[in-house]
Amino acid sequence: MKKIITGVVAAAAAGAIPVAHAEIELGAGISITGFLDMSYVSSSPDGGESTDSAGIDQFETSFMFAGSNGISAQVDIEYGEGFDGSDDETFVEQAFVAKAFTEQFSVKAGRFLSYSGWETEEPTGLFQYSGTGYAPFFYGYYQNGVSAYYAGGAVDVMASVVTSAFNPLDRNDTPETEDFAYELGLAVYPVEGLTAKVFFISDEDSDTDVINAWASYSAAGFTFAGEYNVADYGDAGEADGFLVMGNYATGPFGFTVRYHDFTVEDDAGVTTFENSAITLSPSYKAGDNLLFVAEYRVDDFGPAGDVDTIALEALFTF
Repeated sequence: MKKIITGVVAAAAAGAIPVAHAEIELGAGISITGFLDMSYVSSSPDGGESTDSAGIDQFETSFMFAGSNGISAQVDIEYGEGFDGSDDETFVEQAFVAKAFTEQFSVKAGRFLSYSGWETEEPTGLFQYSGTGYAPFFYGYYQNGVSAYYAGGAVDVMASVVTSAFNPLDRNDTPETEDFAYELGLAVYPVEGLTAKVFFISDEDSDTDVINAWASYSAAGFTFAGEYNVADYGDAGEADGFLVMGNYATGPFGFTVRYHDFTVEDDAGVTTFENSAITLSPSYKAGDNLLFVAEYRVDDFGPAGDVDTIALEALFTF
């Protein structure tokens, strides 16, 4: 099971994880890992007052249990922003039990993160400080249900049946939320350093269908990635968006350039939200477990104006 999980994480992050996780052994079959993410952020909107914030963004500890006969479990406890948007919450982010039937095929059940999306949910898998901000429109989120993964080497296949693709608090227990959501994914690794993935998500409750596709290539210290998303929200409208990104890392130093653009429209074709941004982000790895990241980002929100943001981040993992 550990081999499958390692392969899934490596494929999802495509080398993006900037600092090491120690996976501290506590006893027979029990280990922990985690991270502490701290930042200072200053934002300056056009025609508005600047805002500054500093503090702990997130602290997370993952408890992993390896049993017999291919059975394992994982529980992630997080302190940070809760699923309902409230600050300074301590809650269970993930909790699932997995069964590895072979070295290639496993099934898990519980609450787990969607496989979709180039940019990871956790800061440990990002090349820069900020995410694009379009994940809620195009990526699956933490989900309650059952998922299967087949790691075939050159081709991986994954499928999930969940109560909601986008709402981890949905337990599918009321007449309004009795429908299910489905996620299908395909990953291919045609040559060394090249990864391509495509996902289809269908959520019956929200009448939403999403296609997320991305590809990345890493060689000689460079990593390049591109992603395209399209979403149909039924009577609520539609959206599309993309990102392109390049990173170069040498020794403890790294530098990332990213551009993204996305638009959300209502059913009449009227734009309800739009954003494009360019992000520049140098980083310095002070040790295997400590990463410093700086970021300068310029957002264009169309008629809503522009916002300039400067961020400094310290990310410690254990």
